[in-house]
Formats: sequence, C-alpha cells, structure tokens
Amino acid sequence: SMRETAAMFDMPQTTIRFWENEFDILKPHKNSKGTRYFRPEDIKNLHLIYHLVKEKGMTLKGAKLKLAENPEKTIKNYEIVSKLQDIRNQLEQIKSNLE
Repeated sequence: SMRETAAMFDMPQTTIRFWENEFDILKPHKNSKGTRYFRPEDIKNLHLIYHLVKEKGMTLKGAKLKLAENPEKTIKNYEIVSKLQDIRNQLEQIKSNLE
C-alpha cells in the first residue's frame, strides 16, 4: 500500500504521489477506492528514482532525462551501485563480528 511504500522510503506519501505523476515508469494498481498498490516493478523503479534524486542529487527533470536517454544503462548502473552497497554492508557486518 501507499503507507507501507512511503515508510519503506522514509518519504511522505505526497512525494511518492507527485513522482507517480512525473514518471511514466511508476504505475501502481489502484482499487475501486483509489488505494494504490505498488507492484515489485514499481518498488524497483521507486528505488531507481530515489537513487537519482535523493542520493545523486539530480533534479526531477534531470532524472527524467537520464531515464529517457538511456534507461538500460541507468538501470544497470543503479543495480551495480546497489550490489556494491550490499557487499559493503556485509563486509562491515563481518568486521564488526570480528572486533
């Protein structure tokens, strides 16, 4: 749901709704009451947009251009960064266990 998704990203629901209007790649399912349900693909795309805007400091316009110019490369770069962050977290956990 929208509440759970907003909590996952530690962002207000209004920001996610705004991004939904700005980015064509976000297409959550809405039930008859208008409640949004995010599919795994939407969550993955939210992570990508979050990475570009919040972590890399891009404007929404810049993020849209980046995704429009070369979506495959942008997604691949994000996946590489994400995997490297996971490895770093695992290494830090191993280090703390050794200390």
